[in-house]
Parts: sequence; C-alpha cells; structure tokens
Amino acid sequence: MPTAASDPISYHIPVLAAAVRAWADRSVRAIDATIGGGGHAEILLGLGARVLGIDRDPDAISAARARIGTDGVEYLEGNFAAPAALAAIRAFRPDRILLDLGVSSHQIDSDERGFTFREGAPLDMRMGGRGKREGQRVPSASDVLNTWPTERLAAVFTDFADERRGRALAKEVARRRLTAAFVVSDDFVNAIRAVLGPRSGPSDFARLFQALRIAVNDELDALTTALPALRDALEPGGRLGVITYHSGEDRIVKHAFREWARDCICPPRQPICTCRGHALGRVLTKKPLSPDATEIANNPRARSAQFRAFEVAGGR
Repeated sequence: MPTAASDPISYHIPVLAAAVRAWADRSVRAIDATIGGGGHAEILLGLGARVLGIDRDPDAISAARARIGTDGVEYLEGNFAAPAALAAIRAFRPDRILLDLGVSSHQIDSDERGFTFREGAPLDMRMGGRGKREGQRVPSASDVLNTWPTERLAAVFTDFADERRGRALAKEVARRRLTAAFVVSDDFVNAIRAVLGPRSGPSDFARLFQALRIAVNDELDALTTALPALRDALEPGGRLGVITYHSGEDRIVKHAFREWARDCICPPRQPICTCRGHALGRVLTKKPLSPDATEIANNPRARSAQFRAFEVAGGR
C-alpha cells in the first residue's frame, strides 16, 4: 500500500476495492461523481473524507442515502458532465474525484429500467429515468432502435460493441421496425439472433445491449468532455480515478492521462515548443488495475472493470 499521498499506486494490488482505498488515502474532500448504491462513497467516508455524491439516477441517490445516510456526505442529482454538476464540483474544492462508469446493480436488477436482456424487459436504458435533458425528452433505447438511421445504428454496433456484423444488424433492425416497433428486450434479442445466428448467446446480447445503453446516454462524449474539467477542479496534488467497463471508455481515459503526463504535446517535427511546456501531473497506475478472482466470484459484474488514476501537479 502507498505510504504517502504522492506514491504511485502499485499495480500488484489484487482487489479493486483495495486499489480505491490506496488511491483515496489521506483525502479530505472527495467526490463520488457516479455514486450508484454508495459503495465507493462508503469507502471514502470511512477514510475520513467529506463526500459529495453525484448521480443522474434519482433511484441511485435514494439507494446511497439509505445506505450511508447524510452525515459527512452531500448529494447532487445530475450528470457529472453537466455544467451545473461541474460548477458544484469546482465549488467543493475536492482532492479526490472518482468516476465508476458501470451500471449499478439496482439498475440491472430492475427490469422496468430496461438495462437487461431478460425476457420481456422494456427497452428503456435511460440512466436518469424518464426526465428531460437540456429541456428535451430523453430518448429511450426503444426510440433509438425505432428512429435512428441505419448508418448511425451501424456505427453504434460496430464502434461500441466491436461487432463486425454491425452494419448487417443495423439493416435487420431497420427492416423489422417497418412492421413492428422495438418495444421489449426480446425484440432486440431476436434481431441479434437473426444476424449472429442461433449460437449467439448472453455474451453477444450483453455486448450489444451495452452498446445501445452507451448510445442512449451519450456516455463516451460526456466522458471526453468531463475529464479535463474534472482534472482542473482538483486541488494541487489531487487525484482523479476512473473505473471503466468498456474498451471505448478505457481508451478515452488512457489517452487523456497519457497526454496530461507529457511535458510537450507539440507535433514531433515542430522545431519550437508552443504548447504548455510542462506536464499537468502524472499517471499513478502503470497498468489498469482489475479485480482479482475472488472479487469477480463475489461480483461477476465486476469482471471487466479497469481502474486508472492520475495525480495533478502541485502536491508535496
């Protein structure tokens, strides 16, 4: 375990929760920007930090409040990338900011929220519920499947699910919606089976439902926009930690952290440096940290989790 706030996080730490504790060591004011059920906020509180918990899902806020109460913790309902949330984050003056980008268990386990491919579940997937985003109704997964152009759907399946038959699946969705709208999980599962074949199964459904969820909630664009703002909101020497569950998420975080840690970001052949000329901090995780076998056995949904951490310049 680290013995000082500036020590790198060892990539030999086997359990994700232990890695988060090491990352959070000596925190005074911490933000759990995706509080979910409150598990990570509970760790932060246990280490003595005051916590601001943020989530776009009102059910998540309620679950966290029931678990950890209100002593030493404040709550804010909203998307961490929204201007109002970023303003609140800056005002809090945090020394730690954590993003856990996974879907919480209570979202997956509630069929009516539509995050599951279990039979008969509605195609919803809106993390913030059925409210509005920037004054407009938030489209559901059903809306995406029923209205998005074929090319846009193909990009979702290809880019977010790494599905080589993404274009064929998009065409199948477009063909089917001409006669019957996509309403429940079975409708999308049947389209997937029609293209991927009868041997397609839960792993295929999970990939493609995840891709659809990412599209519904605009998750990758939100992450790209928010990362530099979150970095700049940290106190000198503060730490940003991100837990990803998707290759696209991890790629965004990895590339951002790598660029921030470089002294010069000018084009290689440019003769004179015209950029910032110094690193903004350093990467604390030599490799992404993943849960060990015991943690995966206890929580199979954590199997794809990867944790990366960055420390902004200015610490002792």
